[in-house]
Amino acid sequence: MHFLALATDYDGTLAADGRVTEATVAALERLRESGRKLILVTGRQLDDLCRVFPNVDLFESVVAENGALLYFPATKEEQLLGDRPPEAFIEKLRSLDVRPLSVGKVIVATWEPNETTVLAAIRDLGLEWQIIFNKGAVMSLPSGIDKATGLNAALNRMGLSADNVIAVGDAENDLSFLKLCGFSVAVANALPMVKQAADWVTQGSTGEGIIELIERLLAR
Repeated sequence: MHFLALATDYDGTLAADGRVTEATVAALERLRESGRKLILVTGRQLDDLCRVFPNVDLFESVVAENGALLYFPATKEEQLLGDRPPEAFIEKLRSLDVRPLSVGKVIVATWEPNETTVLAAIRDLGLEWQIIFNKGAVMSLPSGIDKATGLNAALNRMGLSADNVIAVGDAENDLSFLKLCGFSVAVANALPMVKQAADWVTQGSTGEGIIELIERLLAR
């Protein structure tokens, strides 16, 4: 099978402690120069991502907010894939002293052990929202939105099939888009459930694993 694109998670996969090494950026540039497309699939909010990762323009498209927002660096275009969070939901979480609390254009995020409080607020307000976990992070999104739906929307815009995409990740929220793609990879520091679901596991962790994967792709 011929792979035309690489879709990668950010934190814990491409980046360690929120940062991407120069060697990893250089590997991404080599893969892009080979004619393949790069897609970033992250739970981060877009402004936060751009602040910590100045090389975001290496990517053809960015799936942010765990599937709720598409961003195309070449044109600076943004496309929301879900409704904005209800103000009543945000106010209720603040009244319940949920901290930290981060509100994006769609996503509402906090950390464990706040998931019980968030779930109760969703129930009390009668919202069709879900909770998605990411190594301790607790992300609230409208039902039906995840990294797979976001990536699929990006691929449709790019005219690509998921069968021709390699996906790489490390955490439970990555499983949906790993299953969507033609070949799935887990970095060495991935959760055991992600390694078990992946087609291949790198020997290196985070960026070193990405470099390992890219070198293997370029050698084919």
